[in-house]
Amino acid sequence: MKSITLFLALFLLISCGQKNKISVDTIITDATIYSINNSFEKASAMAIDKGKIVAIGTNREIAKQYESKNTIEGEGKFIYPGLIDAHCHFYSYGLSLQEADLRGTKSMAEIITRLKAFQKDKNPTFIVGNGWDQNDWKVKKYPTKAELDAVFPDIPVVLNRVDGHAIIVNSKALKLAGITKNTKAVGGQIEIANGEPTGILVDNPMELVFKIIPKPTRKIQIAALLDAEKVMFDYGLTTVNDAGLDPDIIHLMDSLQKAKLMKLNVYAMITANQKNIDLYLKKGIYKTDNLNVRSFKMYGDGALGSRGACMHNPYSDMPGQYGALLSPVSELKEVARQIATSDFQLNTHAIGDSANTVILKIYREVLEDTKDRRWKIEHAQVLREADFDYFRLGIIPSVQPTHATSDMYWAGDRLGKERLKNAYAYKKMLQKAGMVALGTDFPVEEVNPMLTFHAAVARKDSKEYPKDGFQMENALTRAETLRGMTIWAAYSNFEEKEKGSLEVGKWADFVMYDQDLMKVEENKIVKMKPTNTYLKGKKVK
Repeated sequence: MKSITLFLALFLLISCGQKNKISVDTIITDATIYSINNSFEKASAMAIDKGKIVAIGTNREIAKQYESKNTIEGEGKFIYPGLIDAHCHFYSYGLSLQEADLRGTKSMAEIITRLKAFQKDKNPTFIVGNGWDQNDWKVKKYPTKAELDAVFPDIPVVLNRVDGHAIIVNSKALKLAGITKNTKAVGGQIEIANGEPTGILVDNPMELVFKIIPKPTRKIQIAALLDAEKVMFDYGLTTVNDAGLDPDIIHLMDSLQKAKLMKLNVYAMITANQKNIDLYLKKGIYKTDNLNVRSFKMYGDGALGSRGACMHNPYSDMPGQYGALLSPVSELKEVARQIATSDFQLNTHAIGDSANTVILKIYREVLEDTKDRRWKIEHAQVLREADFDYFRLGIIPSVQPTHATSDMYWAGDRLGKERLKNAYAYKKMLQKAGMVALGTDFPVEEVNPMLTFHAAVARKDSKEYPKDGFQMENALTRAETLRGMTIWAAYSNFEEKEKGSLEVGKWADFVMYDQDLMKVEENKIVKMKPTNTYLKGKKVK
């Protein structure tokens, strides 16, 4: 009788324990979960309900309090917060998937071959291509329109350089755009040789050509966004900062997200022209669970590869060439002043040391006596020694580590030995600012965030060059790099309370790997791909 009583008591105790458990949508167990909280703590299990993390801890702690019909055995996998690309061109990348891909080409002849194949496959009436880089060629000089004219005399051709700051076009495109040797170029260059345009345009004059390119149809725009989203999830990216969008595309993203056709989180930077500024300062910040419209993107100068980045002193490999600001200082200041009177953030493209000086001084002036504005310098590629201290003022450097490893082959030629010391100086910026937001600038660089991680930590490219790393004094630790791709990027977006770390109350955006990013051999990092990607608790890859 006594044994029966004990059995019943035990049964009731177990039953009560089960009844008291909280039912949740998903439980993950038996994993190594990097929370990326303030203490960089690890856990082995977490409970997720309605898209958010409700508990994180040991297997025993989660099993004691929660139950779910959907329990995922982690099988020893490594889990990190969903990765954030703090600076990219998501929509442009999607469009590039609909156009001729010229990335990795080694000569103009190879470009012609790809364009012929694209024409045969798509039969376009206007050819657009993306991704060429003369610095990858044996003869590192800009091409001319001659080779394009020989093959495509009757169809306009526009080919975007990899950095988006130069194009090569054929004569048909020049004629349609109305560009001649007498066309004025302000904030850029129309290259002239032998008394006529060569077909190379740098920065602002490119707009003359862009105006004649047929606008993508709504069908193409939707395909661009959805095709790009698949690539993001494949690489473990759950949030992208799209650097420079017009209201029409922002509205399309919002519509697709509300219709449950697009799931990716987007931090939208509105292109900072006056029309857009007037519109959004009146509308105010717009925020949903998937879309955050609270910043403007302004352009200070061009790119280093096309010698459009604005420098204090001439380029070392082209005396007399300084690059250029894309707008007068007075106009840049006026844009910043308008945005400073609102709650919006301003993020400014600044690559050359002169452009960085100008923008940093403007930020300091217009933000005086304001708090927690988190304005960003996008790229911050080359700085004077004295200008690093501006980052102590709450200005956030948003940088792209693969720029360092892509540019290192020729950056010294452009800058010279002394200026190169303060180029791609991510560690120095971190020490001043307390954080760095990390991105890729794709499609200028590859989408793969593991290239970002590897470049930041090893300061090497995917071929493991150079052997001892490029300017290793500015390498980041693995923990710093992971923070820059998660919680610091989230903070730079005013989103640190909802994402960027795996903590109770935050969205269950996370990525799973077979190997530990914190310990895997350095030369294996670039080959790592997530086994699964989760967005708001749902598997999307």
